[in-house]
Amino acid sequence: MATLFILLSLSLLLTSLHFSSSETFIGVNYGQVADNLPPPSATAKLLQSTSIEKVRLYGADPAIIKALANTGIGIVIGAANGDVPALASDPNSAAQWINSNVLPFYPASNIILITVGNEVLTTNDPNLINQLLPAMQNIQSALSAASLGGKIKVSTVHSMAVLSQSDPPSSGLFSPSYQTALKGLLQFQKDNGSPFAINPYPFFAYQSDSRPETLAFCLFQPNAGRVDSGNGIKYMNMFDAQVDAVHSALSAMGFKDVEIMVAETGWPYSGDSNEVGPGIENAKAYNGNLVAHLRSMVGTPLMPGKSVDTYLFALYDEDMKPGPGSERAFGLFRPDLSMTYDAGISKNSQTPSTPSTSVTPVTPQPKPTATGWCVPKAGISDAQLQSSLDYACGQGIDCSPIQPGGACFEPNTLASHAAYAMNLYYQISSKNPWNCDFSQTATLTSQNPSYDNCIYPGEST
Repeated sequence: MATLFILLSLSLLLTSLHFSSSETFIGVNYGQVADNLPPPSATAKLLQSTSIEKVRLYGADPAIIKALANTGIGIVIGAANGDVPALASDPNSAAQWINSNVLPFYPASNIILITVGNEVLTTNDPNLINQLLPAMQNIQSALSAASLGGKIKVSTVHSMAVLSQSDPPSSGLFSPSYQTALKGLLQFQKDNGSPFAINPYPFFAYQSDSRPETLAFCLFQPNAGRVDSGNGIKYMNMFDAQVDAVHSALSAMGFKDVEIMVAETGWPYSGDSNEVGPGIENAKAYNGNLVAHLRSMVGTPLMPGKSVDTYLFALYDEDMKPGPGSERAFGLFRPDLSMTYDAGISKNSQTPSTPSTSVTPVTPQPKPTATGWCVPKAGISDAQLQSSLDYACGQGIDCSPIQPGGACFEPNTLASHAAYAMNLYYQISSKNPWNCDFSQTATLTSQNPSYDNCIYPGEST
């Protein structure tokens, strides 16, 4: 039994070390519609203090690209919608674009992808839509001419509005009005191995359906789940449902092997008084739980065992953006480089800061020396216990010990099984307080709940 405990502790230690290192599938959007952003050199240092491995720019700002040189951080650069007509009509224009925005910086600056246009299809501008594929082809040809064809990919970014159907996820379909354009784009992407980039926002889904159970579903919090009537799969969060709807739409067009990239997703920490959903606790829960979900490598039900490349929106607030207040409140960091809230991406700390409206500098915080065990609170209903059990086991943890024949199957009670699963979920997460929240039905204890041969991973205070 002691040997088993040591092995479990070692496993958790290795998991913890993995969590605090960089993850190649976690990126961030670096928008510049602002007049108060820190200098690129400071941003480069900030990024190196996080587990963020990739940065997406909406343009190709040379100062930022230079500042990221020799950091190893992958860089996505973009050609704007206004550039598309020239890139499409003149191969020399595409060659010049590569000569100006790639060749002076590569390979010291690790440019990995060029996005040509942003949400072009949903502009519903037929001329621009028709020019998108030729522009991408000319950029690809210019890269190949510079011997970079296999090293830097070419894509474009889409809004979720390109789908006419997304619920249930198995019924995902692209809108018929976009299918002709998408067929050419997807064939290009299949031929060149570039990702289909899309912007899923559970935040917007919640705004259109603001029931409490929808919020829990959107924030990766314990909920009853939603069964896909097409295949019987139970979804435990909106992100997986949206990404799998895209996968279904790709499959329906014969392109199921084209990789999906989440170019933007996020949650605003503030908004106007009439907006539903913004808030610092919601933003921290969404981004923090999304990062934990990606780190689990459980994947989505239709694409298990891998994490989709995901770019959080956004690195900083963009104070000059038009629209509702939430549009200017997506930043993970403030212009003074302090965290707006802790989403679990800092290498210096796996312990979240207390949300605050005051601005405080980022300082390394020690990791907790004792974490204890996560258990259900007294008096929790069976329905709540079942929801927490389903949620924890749905996040990719090993629930075999509480299945028949497992070391923790007896006593065969809902309370016992839920306690084991909730604790295991907490132990393999970043051990942030919200990882032992379960809609305020769980608490941390210093009393080891292990019994007989049933070992609860954790450490005593």
